[in-house]
Amino acid sequence: MSRPIDVLPATQVAVLRGRDLIVFDGECVLCSGFFRFVLRHDHAQRFSFVTAQSPLGQALYKALDLNADDFETNLVIVNGLIYEKLDAFAAAMSAMGWPWRAFAAAKRMPTVIKRPLYDVIARNRYRIFGRYDTCMVPDKDVRARFIDTAP
Repeated sequence: MSRPIDVLPATQVAVLRGRDLIVFDGECVLCSGFFRFVLRHDHAQRFSFVTAQSPLGQALYKALDLNADDFETNLVIVNGLIYEKLDAFAAAMSAMGWPWRAFAAAKRMPTVIKRPLYDVIARNRYRIFGRYDTCMVPDKDVRARFIDTAP
């Protein structure tokens, strides 16, 4: 399931229009692993990044009526559409092309299976995978791919 970025406040739309973005929990080992995977394999540098803890990340979660304290979903914006949960993962994989596009098949899983599966992992992600004490500090090249200004 996806929503157009136009559901966001105009100031956020202005920042995001024409940009593919991944918003992730910078303290979650699993979520940060997803970010690092995309960073490593996104050779076209299609994606920009924001941590959920940043001013823009917080504003996006709030604008989408998501919990801005407990980030139980990554957000992925591709071609002006906002994806959540397993659909976010599938959208990112699809956007990166082959061979990663094969993982986009996760989107085709029945909702009655994929939503509870995602929710169980999301609720227990710190216990299962761990938690960083602080968000990562990216080097200069990686930093250039982050947008973290408040909208």
